Amino acid sequence: MIYLFLADGFEELEAVAPLDILRRAGVEIQTVGVGGKTAVGSHGIAITCDITLDRLDAEGCRGVILPGGPGRTGLAESFGVLEMIRVCAQHGAMLAAICGAPPILGEQGYLRGKKACCYPGYEDKLLGAEVLYDPVVTDDNIITSRGAGTAVAFGLAIAAYLVSPEKAREIAAQMQCP
Repeated sequence: MIYLFLADGFEELEAVAPLDILRRAGVEIQTVGVGGKTAVGSHGIAITCDITLDRLDAEGCRGVILPGGPGRTGLAESFGVLEMIRVCAQHGAMLAAICGAPPILGEQGYLRGKKACCYPGYEDKLLGAEVLYDPVVTDDNIITSRGAGTAVAFGLAIAAYLVSPEKAREIAAQMQCP
């Protein structure tokens, strides 16, 4: 299972694009409400989450996705989110973060020796990482991206990692991605 964490203030595109792409790819993914069953994005779009933090199954977790936006603070302050990130890192599972969320991974020490990117202005929080300015950076089990405008590419990179590059290309063609 992949867990996509949503706290109030999440950036909608950064959550919905990867969610949609992974479901098209047949990946088991659940949205997880941090603070309740419904999370309201930074632009007022409410999403009823599949589960809440108390229903997480660490044993079956293949990875986590952290969207950015002002809601990144809620993710960074959540013991449940940080614990699931720790468990995933310990088992080499995927850690994916976009926009202002990659610093959560950096501040916890998971980017040491890795290449990563983030929203401009947060680079100093990618502790120990080689900072790149590509739209999406994949380094082993770590996938980072720069912001809402790169959300589709981020989702496709996650699909390539979890399923296959061929599946990601197939989905991109179906979606008419350039």
